[in-house]
Amino acid sequence: MRKKMVAGNWKMNQRFDEAEELVSEIADIIDAQPLDEDVELVICPPYLFLEMATDIASESEFHIGAQNVSEYDKGAFTGEVSALMLNSMDVEYCIIGHSERRKYFDEKDEVLAAKVNLALANEIEPIFCCGEVLSEREANIHFDIVKAQIEKGLFHLSPEQFYNVVIAYEPVWAIGTGVVASPAQAQEMHAFIRSLIKEKYGAELADDTTILYGGSCNASNAAELFSQPDVDGGLIGGASLKAKDFIQITRSF
Repeated sequence: MRKKMVAGNWKMNQRFDEAEELVSEIADIIDAQPLDEDVELVICPPYLFLEMATDIASESEFHIGAQNVSEYDKGAFTGEVSALMLNSMDVEYCIIGHSERRKYFDEKDEVLAAKVNLALANEIEPIFCCGEVLSEREANIHFDIVKAQIEKGLFHLSPEQFYNVVIAYEPVWAIGTGVVASPAQAQEMHAFIRSLIKEKYGAELADDTTILYGGSCNASNAAELFSQPDVDGGLIGGASLKAKDFIQITRSF
């Protein structure tokens, strides 16, 4: 049975003291009122805060992920952070292929596939992002775009490897804009993604795959989105920077 998940992507926000206060507040809320057993909460802070976050998480009921990882395993790549480094810090998840990485850093499908491979080789579960921009949806090619991203980024994996992948569908036109895909639109794409997995790997693995919605999901709309049969949770941006709102989202199933 697939897991429900809410993952918070902090992006490039917070000073160290603010980050420590936020992680501690989340831990205090969860410790006082535990989450449902079938819901997994993941926090993805900037690299600089990972050790602090994993230390706090080790004594609470949530998990830590990174926002990115290098496509290289080690070597003379100044400024890069490897999957091996993340593993050594008890990081369990890593966002790969976020639309901002694709857009601003020109990350191509073959680079993302390499990152997925290294994450899995180092026992880190990828949260693999896919999604279309507004012009692609208006041109009615959004299904083609998402299909190509998934095929090129993930479908080289064996079934055993793919079992450890989480997919996040993010309609790029709804990220940080306040515009949200309707529950019907989210469900339509999530069902399509699951059908692709079924065609490639079979019904059992497709049914076990967690697919998150990412695109202006917040405490006020999460319950309606999460009620859709193929929406298994959310990849949360701005709302993950407010502890009470973030926890409310995790209680929206």
